[in-house]
Amino acid sequence: MSMQTPDTKTIILGTAGHIDHGKTSLVKALTGTDTDRLKEEKERGITIELGFAKLSLPSGTSIGVVDVPGHERFVKNMVAGAMGVDLVALVIAADEGVMPQTTEHLEICQLLGVKQGIVVLTKVDMVDEEWLELVSEDVREFLSDTFLKDAPVCPVSSVTGQGLEDLLNTIDRLVSEIPSRKPAGPFRLPVDRSFIMKGFGTVVTGTAISGQISTGQDVTVYPKGLEAKIRGIQVHGQEAEKTLPGLRTALNLQGVSKDQVHRGMVVASPGALHPSYLLDIEFDYLASNERPLRHRAPVRFHAGTAEIMGRILLHGDEVAPGHRVYAQLKLDEPVAVLPQDRFVIRSYSPIRTIGGGRILNPIPRKRKRTRAEQWAELEIIATGEPAELLLLHLRNAGIRGLSPQELAIRTGLYGKPLVRELERILSSRRAIRFDADGRLVSAEVLELLMKRARELLEDYHKKNPLLTGMSREELKSRLFPGLSDASDQSTKGLAARLFSKLLDGLVQSGELVAERELVRLSSHKVTLEADATEARKRIETVYSEAGLTPPSRQEVVEQVSGKISEQDVSEIFDLLVREGKIVRLKDNLYYHPDAIADLENRVVEYLLKQGEMGVPEFREISGGLSRKYMIPLLEYLDSKRVTIRVGDKRKLRSAPKG
Repeated sequence: MSMQTPDTKTIILGTAGHIDHGKTSLVKALTGTDTDRLKEEKERGITIELGFAKLSLPSGTSIGVVDVPGHERFVKNMVAGAMGVDLVALVIAADEGVMPQTTEHLEICQLLGVKQGIVVLTKVDMVDEEWLELVSEDVREFLSDTFLKDAPVCPVSSVTGQGLEDLLNTIDRLVSEIPSRKPAGPFRLPVDRSFIMKGFGTVVTGTAISGQISTGQDVTVYPKGLEAKIRGIQVHGQEAEKTLPGLRTALNLQGVSKDQVHRGMVVASPGALHPSYLLDIEFDYLASNERPLRHRAPVRFHAGTAEIMGRILLHGDEVAPGHRVYAQLKLDEPVAVLPQDRFVIRSYSPIRTIGGGRILNPIPRKRKRTRAEQWAELEIIATGEPAELLLLHLRNAGIRGLSPQELAIRTGLYGKPLVRELERILSSRRAIRFDADGRLVSAEVLELLMKRARELLEDYHKKNPLLTGMSREELKSRLFPGLSDASDQSTKGLAARLFSKLLDGLVQSGELVAERELVRLSSHKVTLEADATEARKRIETVYSEAGLTPPSRQEVVEQVSGKISEQDVSEIFDLLVREGKIVRLKDNLYYHPDAIADLENRVVEYLLKQGEMGVPEFREISGGLSRKYMIPLLEYLDSKRVTIRVGDKRKLRSAPKG
């Protein structure tokens, strides 16, 4: 069967209203479906859990209907059902009028960003015309400052059928004005039920809120990060190949058990979400609250189908009723949400709805109350242009940068809009791509790194004027102390790639010179003062005259040092080695290159004639050297691939050219 029939529209109509005002009876009268499926609901005559039905409208269009509980004890279930509702039917019994849960449900709908709706006056068969007129006036006054102030009011009786046809036509008209949701972003389905279906295994149900998914695709169950595969899909109770946002969906999952998945979790595209205990939020504290809300007050956080305890963190000491503020939520359990997701906040005790709003950043850093600039960022996140948001998150990410997927989770931008904005900041050089996977770093961060690299090299040259430069590895580890020393290979690789990008930029600009494993400022030249120049000449002379029996390095340092320090003499030694003026065999043994070359020629000449050479023969060739000198020299000739040891003998590794 196809994903959805041609007349099905991805619109959800949700009920709202006080207990016993006839929401479930109304849904049954309209759809023929009794949404009270639990035994307890039948026995007690009240709705406890969410109920779902499919409504066929006069135009032939079909939409989904979610029926919510009205009892105050089950408002958390009502909140779960109201998430993602496109059109609300506020149900008010004509014989009772506006009641406490009427008000609370309406507040919840407003907090969740519901924009359109219809007012249904039920049980009109129980009142006379005069009473109905009075109730209608009261309802209009009650709704005067809400999003339903201009909503149509439809009086009906689910018992006699009075007004049902007019109600259906009104719903049909409103639905025709609401566009179907586009399958933008990753697939997400907040789970409201999990059960075992015989012959199929684990099944989860919910209303898809974004993206699309098909049979056979992989999914992840958040916040646990469980991996699963979709074996089958049902949309409004019928088999389907795929599903879209706004459709009541059942997913048959392979790879997870019923006990691993429960209400409050989210089935989503792999890598689409990042669970977090901390959220940046825009928070509306309802005017109906009697007292201010204090910093760190315990609250109940509702998003999707999840209810999680937490505390609200304010920049100030409190927020007054009727005010909107930027805040953070610190949760007791992780939640997986995205920017712009709506949420509701209920008080810890007594339990009632006190506010709500939208998610600004689902994985923020903890903001210190004393750092006003950290809280000012929230204004940019709440009102800024997409490019501003991307650059803000890149700056905050620092040297680690962010991948396009990580930026999507932080900004809520996906697909073509994300690609367009990324190209905009890349082409303007406000961000730099430094990874084959598209990872980006802020140009400001890269410039600070380049500045730091210049400072490190400048300081190094001052302290080591006789050294050509700093090793690449040392510079990298000092620039990225946390990254380059990490045990995680991917983190190390990230540091290496960013370092390479940084180094390329500095070399291309002419500020740095990279020579093999060393890097230096292009302005750095090794120069010696007069005393150091004299010391250099004396060192070269000592080794030139010493032949094959040179003094130790320490002996030479002690001879030469006087007007300059031993440290300076040691650096001159290192400089002479780099320049090839002396040859280092081991820590304390150095030779003039002419002495080494002469010995090498004699050894080669001997081996060409005799074919092999033992230690006694080498002693004779070298002029009677002691083992102190012979062994290092033999090992040196082996390391230079002049000779090769075979047992106790040496042979030429290869004949000299010519």
